[in-house]
Amino acid sequence: MLDSVDAAIVQELQKDARLANKDLADRVNVAASTCVVRHRSLRERGVITGYHAEVDLAALGRPVQAIIAVRVRPHTRAIVEPFMDYVLTLPEVLAMSHVAGPEDFLVHVAVADTAHLQRLVLDRFTTRREVSEVQTNLLFQHVRKHTVPPEGGSRQG
Repeated sequence: MLDSVDAAIVQELQKDARLANKDLADRVNVAASTCVVRHRSLRERGVITGYHAEVDLAALGRPVQAIIAVRVRPHTRAIVEPFMDYVLTLPEVLAMSHVAGPEDFLVHVAVADTAHLQRLVLDRFTTRREVSEVQTNLLFQHVRKHTVPPEGGSRQG
């Protein structure tokens, strides 16, 4: 569990990871020296795993997004792990989830147009021996939450 100061630091950094330590300390109401120690501790404990720039996919020439649901057979570690490694090498792939249910994987992709999406599905997924079924869902809109509070909120400590 995170205490209230750690939770506040995480919340503020999720809003803007470029905050200077002094500004972050002001926002969470602690001394700058305390803030830098807490921030370092959050990284060392693996609570904060990295920082990245949010980009506009359309500005990168990839305005069409889809979720590709994939079923593989047999669903064994010997098939699953190499398949995941393969999918993550595809430049169109934004994210991949190994899931329970009728599909084995949900693959989030971004491409230039629907023709590119069709080529991706036909040339990169359905040609693979282990893929037994593919279902493509075009995304009209994709909205991502930028902040995630700790489970159960924060506690005092």
